[in-house]
Amino acid sequence: MAQNGIIENGQPDGGIPKVPQPVKSLEVRHTKEDVDMAVEAAKAAGQRGSPWRKMDVSSRGRLLNKLADLVERDWALLATMESIDTGKPFLHSFFIDLDGSIKTLRYYAGWTDKIHGKTMPVDENFMCFTKHEPVGVCGAIIPWNFPLLMFIWKIAPALCCGNTMVIKPAEQTPLTALHMGALVKEAGFPPGVVNILPGFGPTAGAAIASHMDIDKVAFTGSTDVGKLIKEAAARSNLKRVTLELGGKNPCVVFADADLQLAVEEVQQGAFFNQGQCCTAASRVFVEEQIYEEFVQCSIDNAKKMVAGDPLDPRTSHGPQIDQTQFDKIMELIQSGKREGAKLECGGSAIEGGGLYIQPTVFSGVKDHMRIAKEEIFGPVQCIMKFKSQEEVIKRANSTEYGLAAAVFTRNMDRALSVSAALQSGTVWVNCYNALHAQSPFGGYKMSGNGRELGEYALAEYSEVKAVTIKLTEKL
Repeated sequence: MAQNGIIENGQPDGGIPKVPQPVKSLEVRHTKEDVDMAVEAAKAAGQRGSPWRKMDVSSRGRLLNKLADLVERDWALLATMESIDTGKPFLHSFFIDLDGSIKTLRYYAGWTDKIHGKTMPVDENFMCFTKHEPVGVCGAIIPWNFPLLMFIWKIAPALCCGNTMVIKPAEQTPLTALHMGALVKEAGFPPGVVNILPGFGPTAGAAIASHMDIDKVAFTGSTDVGKLIKEAAARSNLKRVTLELGGKNPCVVFADADLQLAVEEVQQGAFFNQGQCCTAASRVFVEEQIYEEFVQCSIDNAKKMVAGDPLDPRTSHGPQIDQTQFDKIMELIQSGKREGAKLECGGSAIEGGGLYIQPTVFSGVKDHMRIAKEEIFGPVQCIMKFKSQEEVIKRANSTEYGLAAAVFTRNMDRALSVSAALQSGTVWVNCYNALHAQSPFGGYKMSGNGRELGEYALAEYSEVKAVTIKLTEKL
């Protein structure tokens, strides 16, 4: 097998991927043939009569819990790998990514023996019941911004439902996925159940999306690539698709909100992970009575952020993932200045080299500006003024995206009313980026389709079969 660091059929191929990092530009190699080999391994592992298909559902749950135990054992190691790979601050990797990964594994471990069908009353002398079966071979294409967490979000519900997997981590960030492959083997999963294939999107990712023997693909990434994956899935075998795509997420701050709480939560949403989040709070609508104070507090907060070595616990702001992303963000910052937004702070590369961009705050942003319409995926906060609830709802919804939104107010009637009106898959009230394994996550409009997390994700990885029996007499 090619030297790609592949873990296929439970065994590493002996190759070590060369990893592009925010500080080092190296190379990862792969071949298309590896996708076919990984799919064959997954098919064999999931066929009727295989150890995986014959395994008791409670045993499947114990394997997921064992995997969670191993992730917990390697907590610091995986957090270090994640920070080296992505550039995110170590404390973020340690307390957010790892904690969320372990909780998600344990949540779905508890679901394995609770997935069941129903018996339906039907006319005449028939009996009808349903049963849930695995979809089959599931492909997962993982993004570079949360490599480990998104890996877990994909595998936990899929394995819970009894599927097998072919997983392509992002070419920039394969380290934690490869380590997870070793932990999957150590936990005792049968060979071929989980196959990990580092590679590039246009080749390995495209091969997964169009493969005739992959029954479902889950993708997290840009809307443009999501469209390509959905098209490839339809043109091949009409495989199921779950897409978690881009966002241009509105935060609405009313005058009665706890101002300091709103400033801190919104800015955490804007700058967390260097702004490289699909849920980034990049459009902030502030009621005119508190607008000036909100802007000043945001400037003061942004200037307190500490950029530096991601492994230094004092660091709160790391580098962007690569030069391409860095250049895109800087170009959008320049467009904001050209189009008349007021640059309050930041807006430049941080001195000293590397791919660091200063936390950037714009005020006076208008809805027609590029920074108000395009997903920036960088540490840029755009603050806008509004006068009425009706106005801000209309403006907040005037986007092709619908992933997340937030409302800050002390009036819960208003919070519920605005939440109902916002066209977003997730709405946070007086908080931001509060994600839980129990709660579904996904988007409206061009932010994707399907749901991850919670009970809702189980439907994405299950087929429902109806069995109807003709009886000699009505029961």
